[in-house]
Amino acid sequence: MNIFRTFCVCLVVCLLSLAGCFDKSDKTDSTPTAAAPPPPNKNSPTATAPVSQPPKTELERTLERANAGDADAQNNLGKLYAKGQGVPQDDAEAVKWYRKAAEQGDADAQCNLGLMYCHGRGAPQDFAETMKWYRLAAEQGFAEAQYKLGGMYAEGYGVPEDDAEAMKWYRLAADQGQATAQYNLGLMYTNGRGVPQDYAEAVKWYRMAADQGFADAQLNLGLMYYDGQGVPKDLLEAYVWWLIAAAGGDAEAANNRDVVAGELTPEQLLQGQKRATELFEKYGSGK
Repeated sequence: MNIFRTFCVCLVVCLLSLAGCFDKSDKTDSTPTAAAPPPPNKNSPTATAPVSQPPKTELERTLERANAGDADAQNNLGKLYAKGQGVPQDDAEAVKWYRKAAEQGDADAQCNLGLMYCHGRGAPQDFAETMKWYRLAAEQGFAEAQYKLGGMYAEGYGVPEDDAEAMKWYRLAADQGQATAQYNLGLMYTNGRGVPQDYAEAVKWYRMAADQGFADAQLNLGLMYYDGQGVPKDLLEAYVWWLIAAAGGDAEAANNRDVVAGELTPEQLLQGQKRATELFEKYGSGK
């Protein structure tokens, strides 16, 4: 570094000398000039240190991306406002950001926007708008929207009640593993809505949802075993599924568990409790 500075000083002196050769006045100015101040030493205690900026928060980064047009960030910002996480809870602001993302084709945002219209949050309740946004998301293969669209047809919200159409959308969502849609398919088969009544099919779909910890499906699977519908009658298996659902907080399952317990032997009760514990640890309940 010292060698470099010495070289620079010499070079400057040489250039100044040459510059004097081209002075048209051919006069020599002997007036002494003040020496230039040395460059600041970065190691000097008086040197000004750069001001470090605090790192941006996750919310600030999300807002920055959302304002730049990032649909995923816009949808996430909508969720934060809808839930009041890190920002004041504001349904109108949630709808604003959901809409920005939904209009870019974000399926999750479209589903979320439909849900806001369905419940009249941040916008007047409007089932036609609900159907519009659910359908856009469902046609993209978004399972949550497919399940919700099926529910609109099953209940006749915004459209005439149509069990066959409800079954169509429930099945599309259920085939993707959406637990609520699987449970609803079980109900449709149990009650013969949109399809011929088929208890075996009902059990199949209840079991799929029950294996995901869906408490209502666990309750109904217990009922099918208790009544012998779609499966051989099996009080012990009914007891097992009601134990699991009750552990997740289902009051009806807890009542059924206590009723069927009176019909089992002490050995069966112990066996059922052991199996229920294993299944609960594997699948859980209360979803």
